[in-house]
Amino acid sequence: MPSAVGYDCYAITPPGVEHLTASELVGLGITPGAIEPGGVSFRTRANGVARANLELRTASRVLVRMGTFHASAFHELERRAARLQWEAYLSRGRAVSFRVTSRKSKLYHHGGIAQRLAEAAARRVPGVKASSAGPGSDEHGADQRAADQLFVVRLFHDECTISVDSSGAHLHQRGYRLASAKAPLRENLAAAMLLACGWDGSLPLIDPLCGSGTIPIEGALLARRIAPGLGRDFACERWPVFPTAVWAYVRGDAAGRVLAAAPAPIQGADRDAGAIGAATENAVRAGVIENIEFSQRPISALEPPRGPGVVVTNPPYGVRVGRSRDLRDLYAQLGNVLRRRCGGWELALLSARDELVRQTRFDLRPALRTNNGGLRVKLLLASVPPPA
Repeated sequence: MPSAVGYDCYAITPPGVEHLTASELVGLGITPGAIEPGGVSFRTRANGVARANLELRTASRVLVRMGTFHASAFHELERRAARLQWEAYLSRGRAVSFRVTSRKSKLYHHGGIAQRLAEAAARRVPGVKASSAGPGSDEHGADQRAADQLFVVRLFHDECTISVDSSGAHLHQRGYRLASAKAPLRENLAAAMLLACGWDGSLPLIDPLCGSGTIPIEGALLARRIAPGLGRDFACERWPVFPTAVWAYVRGDAAGRVLAAAPAPIQGADRDAGAIGAATENAVRAGVIENIEFSQRPISALEPPRGPGVVVTNPPYGVRVGRSRDLRDLYAQLGNVLRRRCGGWELALLSARDELVRQTRFDLRPALRTNNGGLRVKLLLASVPPPA
């Protein structure tokens, strides 16, 4: 149970995005602690937990540490887990699940560990229903039901750390993306691309290969200062220990900071009519359709607004969508069109294939390395030369 001082928290992030999440925390008035691969630790009060869930654009989950103890045998695990205040996070009849990892520890059977912890929880909170989230370090997997209360359990050198998930569904699940084009980009990674290139909404934004519209939609949310979680709920809202008044205040404060319109034009284009249809539907659900101009057109027909501005895009990689030989021309054409029509603009491009990126003939520099759909990708930045 959190002390009167606050909660020890950990924001899980996509790999390579940790520094962006730490900067977001600073913007929320929260001092980040250790930054390590996969996340950022921080300490805060209840309103900070709520704001982190509601407003972090790049995180995947926010965990709250429940307890840490030594356990090298099941009887130790059972005895010490029984002392934890499960009732602070669970109510009668709630479904719980456990995601367990164990390294260099005598206890290594994930199912056995989860079973003992579920029994400890049920003794403190009668009627708790246990399920398994499966083993795993994959915090981005889809096997977790949002209705369950997830506990993340880590054993390392016989030290057991149990954290309770305060988010519920992954934070990238904003609630607007029901329609998808091929190989959709996750919402928090799209937001990371925008933040990594320094775009703040004050300059025009174009995605000429927008697919289901994730980059323009995340851009509109950022430009209008709309908290990404404003339209969804979170696991910690159902915790008995969590002050209910906090959420009303935090949501009201976030809603009061929303701008009526985006300060600069935002465009999304794609040659596929189905993609533009999906993008339009998603933007309607996100409440930002009035702030984005979607159009069905090839790259060659790009018509940028008055600049300079930023081009942020996630072209196909030639792995699941399209063929590599066909994509060489696509990347080359992207470079040629931007030189002709977007001179003086900035480019941010996510790609997994160096040989394809070279076809743009831009002087690209890496901004971050991460994963997208199980592939290692790089966000590359470049300045488009101004017209002669």
